[in-house]
Amino acid sequence: MNIGRASSASGVSSKMIRYYEQNGLIPRADRTESGYRDYSDTDVHMLRFIRRARDLGFSVAEIGNLLGLWRDDARQSSEVKRLAEGHVRELERKIAGLQDMVQTLTVLIRSCRGDHRPHCPILHQLETGQDNEDRSVKPRAGAVESASRRT
Repeated sequence: MNIGRASSASGVSSKMIRYYEQNGLIPRADRTESGYRDYSDTDVHMLRFIRRARDLGFSVAEIGNLLGLWRDDARQSSEVKRLAEGHVRELERKIAGLQDMVQTLTVLIRSCRGDHRPHCPILHQLETGQDNEDRSVKPRAGAVESASRRT
């Protein structure tokens, strides 16, 4: 089947199918005499596996590891479980970071009157990294510090 049909059957866009081929996540498709990609049912099955893994937030590298384990009949389920547990820990770390952002924004929103006056604590915090009423606003891990904070 051509890439359009493989895309429809797997739920993976044609662009992503090409990307997965380029990065070795899936084998290069066979080609027809006229040069078009030709996908098998096995290829579509693999693409569905990849889509479901992406839906669960696994990275391309992690999916590569999962595919390797999936293809290995001699694998131990403990390897798959270890990989999934590591992914859950990473998701929990990201969730905690997002919850911190929500909390910070909630504090800033409460401190903003939202009226006709120009003063806005939200903009002040974005500009200076400080809020007049709440000094507990923390920089995100991996965030770039402003020049004023580094000095």
